[in-house]
Amino acid sequence: CSPLGAFWCEYFLNIFSNVSLFQVNVRDALNQAMDEELERDERVFLLGEEVAQYDGAYKVSRGLWKKYGDKRIIDTPITEMGFAGIAVGAAFAGLRPICEFMTWNFSMQAIDQVINSAAKTYYMSAGAQPVPIVFRGPNGSSAGVAAQHSQCFAAWYGHCPGLKVVSPWNSEDARGLLKAAIRDDNPVVFLENELMYGVPFDLSEEVMQKDFVVPIGKAKVERQGTHITLVSHSRCVGFCLDAATVLAKEGVECEVVNLRTIRPLDVDTIEASVMKTGHLVTVEGGWPQYGVGAEICARVMEGPAFNYLDAPAVRVTGVDIPMPYAKILEDHSVPQIKDIIFSVKKVLNM
Repeated sequence: CSPLGAFWCEYFLNIFSNVSLFQVNVRDALNQAMDEELERDERVFLLGEEVAQYDGAYKVSRGLWKKYGDKRIIDTPITEMGFAGIAVGAAFAGLRPICEFMTWNFSMQAIDQVINSAAKTYYMSAGAQPVPIVFRGPNGSSAGVAAQHSQCFAAWYGHCPGLKVVSPWNSEDARGLLKAAIRDDNPVVFLENELMYGVPFDLSEEVMQKDFVVPIGKAKVERQGTHITLVSHSRCVGFCLDAATVLAKEGVECEVVNLRTIRPLDVDTIEASVMKTGHLVTVEGGWPQYGVGAEICARVMEGPAFNYLDAPAVRVTGVDIPMPYAKILEDHSVPQIKDIIFSVKKVLNM
């Protein structure tokens, strides 16, 4: 139909379905989630570099310091090991800290606290000492910041038992998963994406409710399809949806699975989709070796879905090199929509 006709169709559909939509970008969804949890539970507090008076390096904590003050929103020195250790100790004492890393690359300074202090304590205390803490901040490739500031840590932290690892894509994921993470009694690694912060998405009234949470460990099928399954997380989910739109014009219907959670991995949803389509492509921004896609392919091979595959699974990943600084090289180092389309056609022998 014409653009004008499509406009009126959508207009009347919204009226008669009585659905109110709110456009919220990912940054504001995260801010709302923290604000509501700080208000709901006085044990929750936020600490990190520039999170208070400066409103956060990426303005994710904008307005929280003015509302909650110095005791709940705490600026720290540039010492990730120090403030991550303080946060873990606070969790031991019964508080519920949100520990922000300005980027997950800087968590390398604090990885001993994340892995040895936070992840293992519940097990080593025989269940006597929970560690309700959220480590959060931007993860994955950024733009023009080179090798030391542009890499994905999903596989790094997803490797470690004792952690829950979350990787949201859109505003619904960001809002619902962060609220779930803050309420969880286990340490949660929350991997945001800097390039997604300013991207707006429509949220329903249900998602905007203060008690709305997205369960950790449950994937979501973002698009139904019959020919091939695309499994992804974070920013690459959008790439998969864009690729699926292009491929649909050629008669290929892709089913797109948004992982949402890296650990625990929702193998059931992946297997159900593969059994339906008979083909699998995984897409991620991280390196290929020992990556998230490698784990998904191994799980499919070891489980009942393997017998439904009509072709070998294929991984689309970042290139196996440190991130270059030059933009043209950077663009060739991370997955693009054309790479997903190429891989789908390869698997389907088109």
